[in-house]
Amino acid sequence: MTDKNPSTSQMAREIAEQPEALARTLDELLPRRGEIARLAGSTKRLLFIARGSSDNASVVARYLGEVHAGLAGALAAPSVANLYSAEVDLSDVLAIAVSQSGSTQEIVDATDWAKRMGARTLAVTNIEESPLAESADLALITRAGRELAVPATKTFTTQVAALTVAIDALAREKGRLDADFARVPAEAERMINSSPEVLDEMVAALSRTDEVLTSGRGITFGITLEAALKLEETCLRPVRGLSYADLKHGPMAIVDAELATLLVAAGEGPTLPGLIGLAEQIRSTGSPVLGLGGDDAFRAACDIALPGPELPEELTSICLPIPAQLLVERLARALGLDPDAPRGLKKVTQTD
Repeated sequence: MTDKNPSTSQMAREIAEQPEALARTLDELLPRRGEIARLAGSTKRLLFIARGSSDNASVVARYLGEVHAGLAGALAAPSVANLYSAEVDLSDVLAIAVSQSGSTQEIVDATDWAKRMGARTLAVTNIEESPLAESADLALITRAGRELAVPATKTFTTQVAALTVAIDALAREKGRLDADFARVPAEAERMINSSPEVLDEMVAALSRTDEVLTSGRGITFGITLEAALKLEETCLRPVRGLSYADLKHGPMAIVDAELATLLVAAGEGPTLPGLIGLAEQIRSTGSPVLGLGGDDAFRAACDIALPGPELPEELTSICLPIPAQLLVERLARALGLDPDAPRGLKKVTQTD
């Protein structure tokens, strides 16, 4: 079903570079938590400005900001700034703009607007000389290195790492995660060496259907959305990414044996029991259930499952995207598609 050579695509090679990219990024950014805290000062709210994969990384950070730092967060609607030119009081806001290239003009313009509205601005980008890095009050540069494949892999996980560092700088309890941050690169390496035979089973299951649903909840929900986006853009599968709470409010009616379900879970935390119950409920419909992460009970409730990183829930989202990326890259090749250059996409997307 799949090409066994893991180096046949640029995407696969860049997936394999993530342990080193994460180590460089964390080494660079963890010592800057004091700067981040000083910039934030007495701000009480977080506003994330992003699109695409960067938006999914921001979903992780929004949950993390509320749970780990006690700061209310929201995702910005750039049209409010760029099309409506709305006047909004952001004087108690830290606006965090996220863009791998730092060159998406919509994000740069929305960040400039946030600053005019009184916000303090923090940029997360992979390009140090980018317009976004130059525009923000403070820039966190991820150290992913140049990314050539169109699907974001190492730039995504290093974004999540940078955002996690930024939130940790604002956390109520300082230093609690420091020892776990040190384990992230090794856990990323372990994810890259995920069982190839299990990945092949998942590829086979997804190859048999054009209907795919992803679901999760809580701090790792952004990884659920990212898995859906990667399946859509790289494998040309129409996919819905839903919170399991939203799934139960109506969309559960579409789940049947013709649809494959991918569930994404942290290895601990309050959302895990609900995801175990969801896996059991979905299996009863005949839908094949694929699982990423979770604990032993979660994986037992799925038809096919890969373990996630052995990290606290707050840091799981840094490494949990890796098995999803491996799955998507293999599926694309199995379907005869080029994972490096998905149809109709470019590395930098400009919107109005």
